[in-house]
Amino acid sequence: MKIWVDADACPVVIKEIIFRAAERTEIHTILVANQYIRTPPSPFIQSLQVSKGFDEADNEIVKRVNPGDLVVTSDIPLAADVLKKGGQGLNPRGEPYSTETIAALLTMRDFMDNLRGSGIDTGGPPPFSMNDRKLFASQLDRILAIYLRQRKSD
Repeated sequence: MKIWVDADACPVVIKEIIFRAAERTEIHTILVANQYIRTPPSPFIQSLQVSKGFDEADNEIVKRVNPGDLVVTSDIPLAADVLKKGGQGLNPRGEPYSTETIAALLTMRDFMDNLRGSGIDTGGPPPFSMNDRKLFASQLDRILAIYLRQRKSD
């Protein structure tokens, strides 16, 4: 398993949680972004800078993700592509993506895009909260614990 992070829009506090988890579990973690992303010195953490351009980071993640890998992203179309390839998705607010929920999330995303395109102010996501941070850390720990148990039994 690898952890892939769609790092351009990932909150700093979430990156810090991911860094600690990567060190603790010794799971290779790659932050993919259109800009330079500073990472702590670690054999388990690296950043990958891709070309500037629409969906370049997303396309690189989809190209490289393998079944069982975890992708941290708030980008619903990217999450859908990851699930199709057998990967797992988790958004920075701690909500896992699943094959059961992704179609509804894509539909809602498209609906909101259409509303915004017609000039309706839909607001944005709520501010990132301490509860979001806790939920993310809890979900990440759960996913990594399952992986580590499986790895140990193999």
